[in-house]
Amino acid sequence: MARRGLTVQPFKKGPDYIDPLWLGRAAGKACINLDFFTMSHEEIKRSFEARSIRSDISLIEGNKGLFDGLDVEGSDSNAALAKMLSAPVVLVIDTVGITRGIAALINGYLDFDRDVDIRGVILNKVGSSRHESKLRAALEHYTDIEVLGAVGRNTALQIPERHLGLIPANETEDADATVARLATAVSDAVDVDRVIEIAALPDSEASAATITQADRVSPDIRIAIARDAAFGFYYPDDLDAFAQAGAELVAFDTLADARLPEVDGLFIGGGFPETHLPALAANRSLRNDIRRKLAAGMPAYAECGGLMYLSQNIRWHDEAFEMVGTIAGDVVVEDRPQGRGYVVLKETGLGLWPASSSAPGECGGRIPAHEFHYARLDLNGAAPVYAYDVVRGEGIDGQHDGLVVGDLTAGFTHQRNTSANPWVNRFVAFVREREAAT
Repeated sequence: MARRGLTVQPFKKGPDYIDPLWLGRAAGKACINLDFFTMSHEEIKRSFEARSIRSDISLIEGNKGLFDGLDVEGSDSNAALAKMLSAPVVLVIDTVGITRGIAALINGYLDFDRDVDIRGVILNKVGSSRHESKLRAALEHYTDIEVLGAVGRNTALQIPERHLGLIPANETEDADATVARLATAVSDAVDVDRVIEIAALPDSEASAATITQADRVSPDIRIAIARDAAFGFYYPDDLDAFAQAGAELVAFDTLADARLPEVDGLFIGGGFPETHLPALAANRSLRNDIRRKLAAGMPAYAECGGLMYLSQNIRWHDEAFEMVGTIAGDVVVEDRPQGRGYVVLKETGLGLWPASSSAPGECGGRIPAHEFHYARLDLNGAAPVYAYDVVRGEGIDGQHDGLVVGDLTAGFTHQRNTSANPWVNRFVAFVREREAAT
C-alpha cells in the first residue's frame, strides 16, 4: 500500500515492540500500540482516531488469534478491539497440513461472534497450486467467506527469530530489502485493491475538531536517549509525550559515540544488549562517561535492556562483558524467560519521581505495565532501594522493581505513558527539578 503512494498508519494490538518496528519500517510511519491492559477504552479510541485521520488507510495487526485474550469473555481480544473501532477483519490463516478442514475452521470463526465484521481471508503458507485449489474449493462450497489471496510457502519470506522473537528491524542491516521482498510477494499473491476497498468504511464521526492534540511546548531541558542497534524499544507516543512535556530527546549511539551529548537527563529503554556485548564493552569511553555523570547526579531512567547495560557485567553463553557499572550487580542471561507478560506495580513511596495528585493511578496507585526478559540481576553490596512493589509479574526479584541508585531508577518493567501512569511527565518533572537545583 505504501508503494502505491498511500499514507499507511500501522497499529499493533498489545505491548509488543518488535512487530511495530517492522510495521513502521514497511509503512514509513511509526506504528502505534493499542493495548487494553495499559490503556483505557477512550485512550485507545483517541489514539486510533487521531492517527488515522491523518492517513489514507489504517491497518491493525492483532496479537495471538482473533478471539484470544486474558478474559474468557473476550473483552480484551482482537475481536473486541475490532468491534470497538468498527474495523472490518481480514483473517490470515496458516494452511500447513489442512485442506477441507479450512471450511470448518472459517465457519467456526464466522459463527463464534457474529458482531465481528469478518470480511475475508488470506491463505498463508500454501504448499502448491493444487493445495490452493483444494482450499478455495472447500471455502466456496461450505462458506460465504471471500478469499483475498494465497501466499505460497517460501523460506525467503521468513524473518529470522531468536530467544525473544523476531530480530528487530533496527538491528537488521537488510531490513529494507526484507520489507521489499515481502511487499512484492504480497502484491503478487493478494488482491490489495480489494483489501483497500474493505477498509474504506463510511466517514467516521470523528473530525479534526473533535480530536484534541496536546500542544507541544518549547523545550527547556534535554534528555539523552539511546537509539541504535542495541536499544530500540520505545513507544512512539511516549516519545511524543516528552516533547509535549517540554523535553528535547537527543539520540546517542551506545556502540559508536564516545560520550553523551550535552543533556540534563538520560533515558535508556529496552533492546538486546546481549547480542551486542563485544561492541558495548569495547566502547569504554562512553561507558566511563555515563558512569561519571550518573555518579555526579544526572537523573536517569532505564528499562530492561537499559538496566542490563548499567550493571557491572552481563554474562551470556559463559562469557562476561564489562558494562557501565552504576548498578552494583551482574546480569545473567538465562535460556528461559525470567519474566514474561503483563505486570502490575505499586509505588513503595521510595521512588524519585514526584507524584501528581490530579493524575489517577499515582500516589501509591497500581501501575499497569509489561515485561519480557531472559535476564536476571544478581545484586551485590548494600540492601537495595526499590520504587515499586510487584503486585503481578517478576520484576527484579519477584517482589520489587525500579531499583533506585542515586538519581537513577532502573527496572525490568516496560512502562507506558497513559492517564493511569503518566510516567513521562513525572520523569521530565524530576529532571527539571534536578536541573533547577544545580
